[in-house]
Amino acid sequence: MLLDLTSNIIMRMVAGKRYYGVDVKEIEEARIFREIMEEFFACISMINVGDLIPMLQWVDIRGHSKKLDRLSKKIDVFLQGLVDEHRDDRDRNTIINRFLALQEEQPEYYTDDIIKGHILELLIGGADTSATSMEWALANLLNHPDVLKKAKAELDAQVGDRLIEESDFAKLHYLQSIISEYLRLCPVTPLIPPHMPSSDCTIGGYHVPARTILFVNAWSLYRDPTLWVDPTSFKPERFESAGRVDACKLIPFGMGRRACPGDGLAKRIII
Repeated sequence: MLLDLTSNIIMRMVAGKRYYGVDVKEIEEARIFREIMEEFFACISMINVGDLIPMLQWVDIRGHSKKLDRLSKKIDVFLQGLVDEHRDDRDRNTIINRFLALQEEQPEYYTDDIIKGHILELLIGGADTSATSMEWALANLLNHPDVLKKAKAELDAQVGDRLIEESDFAKLHYLQSIISEYLRLCPVTPLIPPHMPSSDCTIGGYHVPARTILFVNAWSLYRDPTLWVDPTSFKPERFESAGRVDACKLIPFGMGRRACPGDGLAKRIII
């Protein structure tokens, strides 16, 4: 249900459409979209032997490359259809129409491929991760009623009976600590996306040549007893008392120049 919710939210922003639930209008289009999402998440969970043994990449033993090729063509046709549809209807207040307006100003950069790439990034990066984050947050709160009670007290004091607005986020310090703590204890992706240094460097005492692909094991870092006190326990208070000290150890969206620019936005979406 949470994945349906986040997918609908993103698609309403991108194209003004809903593909999940009872009020779906474009039934066939929604069916194709759901199939694409299911195939995509199935593909990213596959183990490609060629990635482990490079000399076997040309063989494609399990047909992984063929499946990805078919899926990429299906995604391209679907997204191109959305772009073309908006090109004929410029009155919608959607992200696609904003991109098409930019395309008129900078046609050499904002090509259809660039627009489709941005749409795909929003779907892949925002739907499943946001849903999984909310699921872990709810699970941790339900398993720690004392934390839930304290969070409710803060909401009653700072917000009251109305719905939470984005402007309230700065006042909800304990809720921010809860988000930081479950991102630490239950990272959505155990491995932060790979990085590649542009020059030789030293990491953790190891010499790393330029253009070496590096994976950061966030799950291991967040449960390291040398970095965290009682690392396997759910304690949002650690971020209240330690302030920025422990917060600097938390890098769910990466850090430095290659950090995800949506760090602050992601935490607001989770609320």
